[in-house]
Amino acid sequence: MSPDPTPVPRDIPLPLPVNGHALELLLIAAFIAHILFVNLMVGGSILVLAFEIRGAKNPDYDRLARALASTVTVNKSLAVVLGVAPLLLLNLLYTIHFYTANTLTGTAWILLIPTIATTFLLLYLHKYTWDRLRDLKWLHIGIQAMAVVLFLFIPLVFLTNVNLMMFPEHWTNVRGFLSALVLPNVFPRYFHFLCASLILTSLFGVGYFGRAKYPVEETFQALTRPQIRRAFYTVAFGVSLAQFIVGPLVLFTLPSKGLSGAVLSAIAMGALLAIPAIWMMWKDLSLPEPDGKRLPFIAGCLSLTVLCMATGRHVYRGVALAEHRQAMRLATERWAEESAQAAYEQTLGRERAAQGVTQGQALFQSTCSACHGVDRRVVGPPLTEIARIYADNPDGIVTWARAPGKKRVDYPQMPAFASLGDPKLRAIAAYMLQTGASKTAP
Repeated sequence: MSPDPTPVPRDIPLPLPVNGHALELLLIAAFIAHILFVNLMVGGSILVLAFEIRGAKNPDYDRLARALASTVTVNKSLAVVLGVAPLLLLNLLYTIHFYTANTLTGTAWILLIPTIATTFLLLYLHKYTWDRLRDLKWLHIGIQAMAVVLFLFIPLVFLTNVNLMMFPEHWTNVRGFLSALVLPNVFPRYFHFLCASLILTSLFGVGYFGRAKYPVEETFQALTRPQIRRAFYTVAFGVSLAQFIVGPLVLFTLPSKGLSGAVLSAIAMGALLAIPAIWMMWKDLSLPEPDGKRLPFIAGCLSLTVLCMATGRHVYRGVALAEHRQAMRLATERWAEESAQAAYEQTLGRERAAQGVTQGQALFQSTCSACHGVDRRVVGPPLTEIARIYADNPDGIVTWARAPGKKRVDYPQMPAFASLGDPKLRAIAAYMLQTGASKTAP
């Protein structure tokens, strides 16, 4: 059987600032707050583009697109600010895994900085040139289209990295972003995210434009409040139904190593909570003039769905990485022990050097002197005899010490000393040859 190719790097041997479970709960809460505004930002940008294209024939939809675009830049700012906490918590709890994924997708990950900056500039350019480019409408639409394309790229990189960090067994096969992109579960999760963005933004539209205080009559020529609710409800309802196709794809493409009863229960509960929300959307759509009274119930059910899904995703990550993180802990403990031993030996070596004792002499005295005398036989041959046999050949002593045989009937079998390592064995061999030769010299 070939050895396991999964790399097991050392972790950073530093304690967490607070209890790990508290940090995990904080990560889930911070992630939900962040993803809420990311969904509104991405979904809002897509709907702005769609409404503005439709607005080329119906000016009211152009006005609707403009009003929705004014919320996208606000949601963008909140998404950025609220994204700091989950990013830091992810780095804290999964340091090696997260940074390894970032390194393996290096170019795409670094490109996120200029890509995000460019996208935000395009959003502002689109927002503040609505009147100036009124006679160049397709240029104005093109600006938003470029922003949407970049918005579609940014979460794909994030999802690819978060997916890659969970599967260390694939690290040695990844050769950049494109190879990480084709790993299992990336695209199903990506489409799941896009669907969630459109659903959330559409429900936001029902509440934001459908509230009594919004000046619908002053803003639009023909669109009424119920018609606006219907437009947004239609998107939310249709995409919610699509989630019942995309959702199972996400589950079925998840590698089984991270699935557990807790994960499946959280996902199942989230799916069940979404069913009454979709039913209430349908009930509102069935009305001649949707009144939006069911929106709080819909938002409550879907909020619990998001909580269940976020919890299930976090639990899956923990289960999937549990074995690898345990192997990393053991590797880190071994490294810490070896480092402490090396530091001790270095300190001891300096003390011995001050006393005129070499490393080889100290190792010989602690390891070999019980069986080998200098010029007399104890259990094994003396150093004078060894010096004659291995004259100018310290590597011969090292080879013998690693795997000794039995050459003489009247001498016992020597145990192996391979565990000392070749550097220490060479130091011992040099001392033995030097000492043995000095006693046989005339």
